[in-house]
Amino acid sequence: MDLLQSLQHLANDNLTFFTPTSGTTGAAAATARRFAAAFAAILRHGRHLGPAMSHLAQVAPKFDLDESTPGNGYRSLMEVVQICVDRAVQRCRHVAAHRKSLFFRAGANAAEIEAVAAALGQLRALLVLAAKMAAAAKGGRLFPDGEDNEEEEEEEEGEEGISAVVLREYSTMHNGCFYGRCLGFQFVPSLRPFLQTLAIGLVSFGENYRNRDPGIGVAAGSLFTSGKFALDPELRGAEFERLTQNLDVHFWKSFWNLTETELLASVASLTAVQVGLCRALAVPPEPLELPLARDPSRSVTVAPPGAHLGPAPLHLRLLSYHLRQGQDSAALSALSRQDGGPWTPSPFSWRRGPPLPPSPGLLVHFHGGGFVAQTSRSHEPYLRGWARDLGTPILSVDYALAPEAPFPRALEECFYAYCWALRHCRMLGSTAERVCLAGDSAGGNLCLGVSLRAVALGVRVPQAVLAAYPVTLVQAAASPSRLLTLLDPLLPLGVLCQCLGAYAGTLGEGSRSPPPPGPPVGEGLILRGLRGGAAWLGGLLRGRPPPKTESSPNSDGESSEDPPEDSLEDPPKFLGYPEGFRPLRTGGPPAIFGKIPPKPPRDPFMSPLLAPDSLLGGLPPIHLVACALDPMLDDSVALARRLRALGRPVTLRVVPGVPHGFLSLAPLSPECRRAGGLCPQKFPKKLPKIAQNPPNSPQNRLHSLKPPKNRF
Repeated sequence: MDLLQSLQHLANDNLTFFTPTSGTTGAAAATARRFAAAFAAILRHGRHLGPAMSHLAQVAPKFDLDESTPGNGYRSLMEVVQICVDRAVQRCRHVAAHRKSLFFRAGANAAEIEAVAAALGQLRALLVLAAKMAAAAKGGRLFPDGEDNEEEEEEEEGEEGISAVVLREYSTMHNGCFYGRCLGFQFVPSLRPFLQTLAIGLVSFGENYRNRDPGIGVAAGSLFTSGKFALDPELRGAEFERLTQNLDVHFWKSFWNLTETELLASVASLTAVQVGLCRALAVPPEPLELPLARDPSRSVTVAPPGAHLGPAPLHLRLLSYHLRQGQDSAALSALSRQDGGPWTPSPFSWRRGPPLPPSPGLLVHFHGGGFVAQTSRSHEPYLRGWARDLGTPILSVDYALAPEAPFPRALEECFYAYCWALRHCRMLGSTAERVCLAGDSAGGNLCLGVSLRAVALGVRVPQAVLAAYPVTLVQAAASPSRLLTLLDPLLPLGVLCQCLGAYAGTLGEGSRSPPPPGPPVGEGLILRGLRGGAAWLGGLLRGRPPPKTESSPNSDGESSEDPPEDSLEDPPKFLGYPEGFRPLRTGGPPAIFGKIPPKPPRDPFMSPLLAPDSLLGGLPPIHLVACALDPMLDDSVALARRLRALGRPVTLRVVPGVPHGFLSLAPLSPECRRAGGLCPQKFPKKLPKIAQNPPNSPQNRLHSLKPPKNRF
């Protein structure tokens, strides 16, 4: 690889320049030793990256959906390594060009080189783990032992699979180097200021999480905290790693729910599309009668949700770009809930004349948030754009959140909302000729679960499902894309496993208790995060050596490949690390083991990837929009491969450069806006009515959809 050759040449040239001569002492000599150790580490890692990448390049195509849809975790990992190598080349080139200048900031540049050297070392370890998973994969499975059926699982009972071994290994790996100077390096540049601000706000929020005192002293302390994290990337990375390792799901619930505050909601509404109707509803829990899809003369009763919390009103949000007949009815007004405020027509509705006839389409939406946070309100900005582009009403569901309401409560509420929408479509401004489901992340999982439940119950299935970066396997299972949780600032491993465990109900009874004391969720906290972001944008980064790592000098000034003293147990020998190499270790406990069982109940309605062929065969056309650099990419690819094998209509679009959750990040990045614009395109004006046909009938095969090319 030309890029690796350039890296080797630049690193060797810089190493020769900074190698200290005998007898040199003082601060300049210490900095030179830091440079020399970091460049030596880059040389070591660079020599091994080429062969590892070449091996994965041969393996990766076997795991694609098809030739026209290249995308899976092995490809993503290679892309991340290439981006990191390019970053290392740029840093090495900068040092070579300015190292003799009087204005060369030696400390800051040494810290940059140390950070990129540590990142290359950790990515080198991930390539080893990915190669082992590829070798152990059965039948091209992306989850080596996470997609096994019950019979295979019984045969392997008592044996530890490769997935559990890999999870244990990389959950102990150091990741602070990816949350400091290398934060978000893999994503498009337009997102990096936001990611820096987010990281600063997160660690500041974490320091004050248990303090309820809203006094000015706390505010001043938080301002100072934000500033120090903005100016010290190494400190920020270490604190980010500590938070993801130690804080429970209630912390993440509180932090993510900041998007529900009045301040952020008001700011978002300034740029959102104005709609003719936005009304919050509360539907009473009453049994519903629905006709069977194959025999409309017979019906089935759908009971209201009752798991964990008992019967309770279901909260919904109705959006419509045009006011339509039925949406101004007294029956709908009677369902308006107080927290949505009294309904009044939009000031822009007069431009659109009287209510239009009911729309033939209806979109039912389930929001994301890791099953534990957020509501339809925080997802309203992009839903308003969808309402305009699709010209159909959108019903968004505020389902109950984990850990207080784990599975199956959210699924029960979403399925009930879907059935209620079918029964009361006229009230919603639709004739329900075409009813589609849409959701992102956790919401994508719920879309698939609702569709599978409709198949199992025999009621009408939706005409199409759009699932954006969905979770299809609710397990702490390893796959090549899930290895990216080591460096993803939006979805770290500890956070992912906390959320999945909360939804699966495997965090234990203590996780359902009231959350520990935390700061008031209000504008003051958000402003402190914004101040931190401003400090980062305008501050000068000072150099600070990271904790002793493989690429850091020891007390004698020599580089060492020995792991830190706080390393955990040795990795299994069969993982195949090169002799003398071990990844950097975190100083804390493993991120997941001891907290979450790796395999919660194998319920197909919780994990659609585990559904039997008899259920998957009855699904409608499934449209999956995934991110190339998302830890959840393999969830989409694995499901698409299963559906394609069954002859079901499925499309998969893999979007480059953007992170998990790009729909909510559209105002911050043009790349996220373009990616978000793909979603409404997945709902054509006319959809084939194939849901009532047998799974493998000729009629269904005629409607197979060819995946689009993997480009914008």
